[in-house]
Amino acid sequence: MLKPKPSIDTIQPYQAGKPIEEVQRELGITDIIKLASNENPLGPSPLAVQAIAESAQQVHLYPDGNAYYLKNDLAQHLGISTEQLILGNGSNDVLQLIAEAYIAPDDEVIYAAGAFVVYSTVTKLCSATAVIVPMQDDTHDLAAMAAAITDRTKVIFIANPNNPTGTMNTADETAAFMELVPDDVLVVFDEAYYEYVLRSDYPHTLRYVLEGRDFIITRTFSKIYGLAGLRIGYGIAPPPLIETLNRVRQPFNCNLVGQVAARAALKDTAHVAQSQASNTDGKAFLYAAFDDMGLRYTQTEGNFIMLHLEQLGENITDALLKQGIIVRPIANYGYPNAIRLTIGTQKENERLVTALRNIL
Repeated sequence: MLKPKPSIDTIQPYQAGKPIEEVQRELGITDIIKLASNENPLGPSPLAVQAIAESAQQVHLYPDGNAYYLKNDLAQHLGISTEQLILGNGSNDVLQLIAEAYIAPDDEVIYAAGAFVVYSTVTKLCSATAVIVPMQDDTHDLAAMAAAITDRTKVIFIANPNNPTGTMNTADETAAFMELVPDDVLVVFDEAYYEYVLRSDYPHTLRYVLEGRDFIITRTFSKIYGLAGLRIGYGIAPPPLIETLNRVRQPFNCNLVGQVAARAALKDTAHVAQSQASNTDGKAFLYAAFDDMGLRYTQTEGNFIMLHLEQLGENITDALLKQGIIVRPIANYGYPNAIRLTIGTQKENERLVTALRNIL
């Protein structure tokens, strides 16, 4: 049997949260809630649903490979030019494009321990050297990451807020970090949960793109916009970087239905505001419940919470699963005694708390 290149053997397949249908098949139960994958519990925008229905008659056609109209809407929304945008099959696709375009086997890639696992995957895919920097208080230690830069450093990946910890680096921390980064090192800020952050000290990283730095921001329509099943993400970067990424981008990597749904979702500011408010209320409810139970958690800026336990997170995950509640064990992130749970609707949050009380 043909063997893959050596670096492939070091990669573990990505473990997504269990789909509802799989739990139904395995356990034979139907009343299931999924709080494992940080999806928007309110669902997609009604405007997006309408756009999806209207586009159904066109799915025999290839999509616009350049996503002209979606790019124009996004550019207007962000106050940038379309030449500063690249679309992807989810933001994960953009992360892989960055690796394919810029990371070579002799390069070093810096990312944090406990950060999004895709950074490790794409680094190994390119046979590069991973420089993994410990977190401080479950947060990216930007000063330590800057200190880890060598003349072999090519890319630095930073998730802000970070998945699975939910923590955030501030504008001041980011500015101090960027002062230390050489011009020939590419910094990637993964901002998949950008729209959920309501703090005033969140960094406005678009400034580094507008300054022409080697800097890429990745964002997605999978989270607050509720379009995870359609896989639309995007990258923001200076035009020369975008031009390079387009050289390795697969044609038609953003499907037709996803493009029209994303355009509609972008216009539905009321749905975004409602999703933010629901998340804020749900977070407060869960914090209070966990405090009452004496459980430790990491305060989050995303739509999920990392809950620390006094036993293996996998045990609690399995126990909740039997009650029809899907959450995520995160031992593969270096947190064996923790779980990550999505902030759901009030009804879902109440059901989760009741189940946890019974189990613990």
